[in-house]
Amino acid sequence: MPRIGVLALQGDFREHARALRRLGVEASEVRLPHHLAGLDGLILPGGESTTMGKLAVEFGLLEPLRGLAASGLPMWGTCAGLILLARDAGHDQPLVGALDVTVQRNAFGRQVDSFEADLNVPALADPRPPFRAVFIRAPLITRIGPDVEVLARLDRAEGRTGEIVAVRQGHLLATAFHPELTDDGRFHSYFLTLMGR
Repeated sequence: MPRIGVLALQGDFREHARALRRLGVEASEVRLPHHLAGLDGLILPGGESTTMGKLAVEFGLLEPLRGLAASGLPMWGTCAGLILLARDAGHDQPLVGALDVTVQRNAFGRQVDSFEADLNVPALADPRPPFRAVFIRAPLITRIGPDVEVLARLDRAEGRTGEIVAVRQGHLLATAFHPELTDDGRFHSYFLTLMGR
């Protein structure tokens, strides 16, 4: 059984842990560098990316996270976690910087502008029905590098179509939305495939 860490400095780490346990996977909260030992994968959850980055520096986690990303450990960033994984967040904040993307923070507006949308995600083992994605002060992926695969684009009214909201770069996965806030475990199952499970 794989052991997946969830960065538990701030944000919705408990929801990710619950989603993993529903799949029969051991979830381990990560707050200090020694909590990273023996993990098969790591999730960087949603929350507030600047706060998480500062706490990662304060608790001595940022450099170990960078090292694990470079070593090939499967990592998944959701919302704020996507920002932490990104190479460029458009302003100065601590980043893991392993994912070759540029993101725009809060691209869809404030908390009151949160929304849900159906996404077509062919990479999921069972791509039907569409994945109902929850966007809360979500970032937007505005640039991708040559090795980054687009997994999902937003297709919604109000003139915002085709915007990139989920990507994969080898062992790195990132979503601008919050799969952990739904009962749909397909994205968590997809993350497990990065470990060969």
